[in-house]
Amino acid sequence: MEKVSVWDLPDVPEGQLPSHIQLQRTRVHCNPDAPTHTENVQYSGAYSSVGVDNSLQLEQFRKNFRVEVIRLGKEDMEFDMIGVDPSLANAFRRILIAELPTMAIEKVLIANNTSVVQDEVLSHRLGLIPINADPRLFDYKSENDDPKENNTIVFKLHVRCERGGPRLTVKSDQLKWLPNGSEFSLETSAAKSTAKPKTYTTFHTSQETLHDFSKKPIAPCHPDIILSKLGPGQEIELEAHAVKGMGKTHAKWSPVATAWYRMLPEVVLLQQVEDERAEKLVKTCPVNVFDIEDVGKGKKRAIVARPRGCTLCRECIREDEFKQDVALRRVKDHFIFTIESTGALPPEVLFTEAVKILEDKCERVITELS
Repeated sequence: MEKVSVWDLPDVPEGQLPSHIQLQRTRVHCNPDAPTHTENVQYSGAYSSVGVDNSLQLEQFRKNFRVEVIRLGKEDMEFDMIGVDPSLANAFRRILIAELPTMAIEKVLIANNTSVVQDEVLSHRLGLIPINADPRLFDYKSENDDPKENNTIVFKLHVRCERGGPRLTVKSDQLKWLPNGSEFSLETSAAKSTAKPKTYTTFHTSQETLHDFSKKPIAPCHPDIILSKLGPGQEIELEAHAVKGMGKTHAKWSPVATAWYRMLPEVVLLQQVEDERAEKLVKTCPVNVFDIEDVGKGKKRAIVARPRGCTLCRECIREDEFKQDVALRRVKDHFIFTIESTGALPPEVLFTEAVKILEDKCERVITELS
């Protein structure tokens, strides 16, 4: 690149950054060895010498911020979050993983277990089964609260492999919901009574009469999760009690299998790459970011066809041949966000609930400061 004296550089209009500074401010440059300009400039007076205000302005944020849904499925979604700082995107990620409540099995009452799976391991496996129940319809249960219909879900599992029969595979669909509560009698030292025996729960009404559970019975989200295998003569009999909790207490309450984001890739051809070099560039990329365009008269040139699919493997700039032709960047305020739900709640509902939690946090901070 030809060197130019600083006195011969064109004047920059007042209130506008030079193009190379603006590029450093808004893009991460991905070089063959390491990325550069990864930091975000937070100081409001960083560009005051050229008349640019770098402070956060609410009206500017409202103008630039938007969410665009790219893909929405039953258990996963992908959307673009544009015009936000990485700290805000990371706040949503952390809330989705650790602060959205779900229902999960917390207490397991084992009456009989002669399988090869130990009681502790079986209980742990049961706790990790996602429960298809809306946690917003239930209350949190503290240590001093009795298990009731509004804070506890009870499942029963009773499977026996008969002698002389084939081995059995115990799966999650064999967990049966007990809408009337526990069926195990609570052991007491009191004398026998003709009254109805006391159980481990104190349900006053059937859960089937609440929140239309009769139309959509509570059950595990996935029916084919293997819990154990039974040989002839082996048996499992237990009750599992599910309660409301959050992922920061235990991962079994996390409503997402994963929630993650990445900055939008930006692939730029700095100059024309034609004919044989174009074909070589297309073959260099393992995810087919580049394609060939016919420009007529037997000429071909490379184009950037699928920049969003770029994984920043940097194969295209690892060799010296294309270092001056291709620029790989990341857009600092454009995040591709992916949510994979465990099945308890749809992914779009999870994101909406995460927004509400972040809003509540902001209101608490404002209240404390006022």
